[in-house]
Amino acid sequence: MKNKCSRVVGLLIFFVSSFHVCAQIKGETGYIYVDKDIRIFYQKVGTGNQTVVVPLHLYLFEDFKHLAKGKTFIFYDVRNRGQSDAVADGSKLSIQDDVRDLEKLRQHFKLRKMSLIGESYIGLMVVMYSIQYPQYVERLIQIGAAPLKLGTKYPKEFLPNDEKPVLDSSEIAKIDELRTKDYHKTNPREYCEKEWAANRIGLVGNPANAEKVRSPCSLPNEWFLPLERHWEFHFVSFQKLDIPKSEVAKVTVPVLTIHGTKDRTAVYGAGREWATILPNARLLTVNGAGHVPWVDEPELVFTAIETFLSGKFPKIAEKLN
Repeated sequence: MKNKCSRVVGLLIFFVSSFHVCAQIKGETGYIYVDKDIRIFYQKVGTGNQTVVVPLHLYLFEDFKHLAKGKTFIFYDVRNRGQSDAVADGSKLSIQDDVRDLEKLRQHFKLRKMSLIGESYIGLMVVMYSIQYPQYVERLIQIGAAPLKLGTKYPKEFLPNDEKPVLDSSEIAKIDELRTKDYHKTNPREYCEKEWAANRIGLVGNPANAEKVRSPCSLPNEWFLPLERHWEFHFVSFQKLDIPKSEVAKVTVPVLTIHGTKDRTAVYGAGREWATILPNARLLTVNGAGHVPWVDEPELVFTAIETFLSGKFPKIAEKLN
């Protein structure tokens, strides 16, 4: 009887503790109004005095949520992306809107200080936010950050320099053919999955890691037509940007710039440029990694992030200025 009771108690403890762990991982989810008819989705996990805000929940949450141990992480989707509301008015889709929305989120959570993690074009956006609201930023992490100025030319040694095309031309041709048959309209999710499967290899340095890149195709905002429309408006705001380097140099908080040498979306030269312009920046070069370097080199990238958030630069991070 005693042994039976012990097993029952043990099972209860297991289920209760398992529920507690799941609850911690799921955390708090919700929406924040950033305009009268526009909400952004967020997911808050972990507990701790240090708060880290991470845009692009759709791509980063599953891979980055383990970093919330001892910290508070707030992941969110920028407007018109992921689980955030679709935005009908194209004039409200700009990188400047993304900056304003980040400030609305900070106000919502009443954050006095926060660290920011910006991947891809959000790596540029978080710098723009820091220029405008320096008093609220504690630390910045850029991962595969877009360049300060679109179209910037970098030396050949800072480009991916692939010996042969990475994408399978026959697979790309199949995707193009599906689009001529309006498959992206009649079967939007299925088309998204096929296109994603064909293109994701371009995001990694090692082709064997392509299957580890998470698909966004469960989210209607990420299907071909909505996303194409998003970039139609949002990309224009990028093209018009003309931020003087002298303004960027005013961002004096510690910055860790992480960039893969095989990044084909935002080339490695962009990461080196950021680490040169930002006065208190260090560059973590991830050799052979693509646009999602944590997929190619998870231990290197996540250890560096944890070290940086603890208050120190990783020893292998390079000072370029």
